[in-house]
Amino acid sequence: MPDLPTKNEGLMTSISVRCDGDADGGWTCHVTVCEGDVDISTHRVRVRPDELSRYAPGATDPDELVTASFGFLLDRESPGAILRTFDLSDIARYFPEYDTEFPARER
Repeated sequence: MPDLPTKNEGLMTSISVRCDGDADGGWTCHVTVCEGDVDISTHRVRVRPDELSRYAPGATDPDELVTASFGFLLDRESPGAILRTFDLSDIARYFPEYDTEFPARER
């Protein structure tokens, strides 16, 4: 999956995502947020199959979903403020608009 460039507070930020399947049928995704050539933060996101179906209908892997979700998060907070480890569904606990906005968000 290529980096997704995004604009955050005037700085060019890129998001790299690598997802691995786990024993429960879901995925653990490793995310690196960079500014230029510098790694700013790293994260681990757990995605369940039902979350993939809900937020990215028809997708077979969560790479694009997680990349777009980090774009969503970076529109709202700095990379350092994003939890290091979390479940994808946790985003809606902190940002309730994720549940209503995100499925319609263009990726």
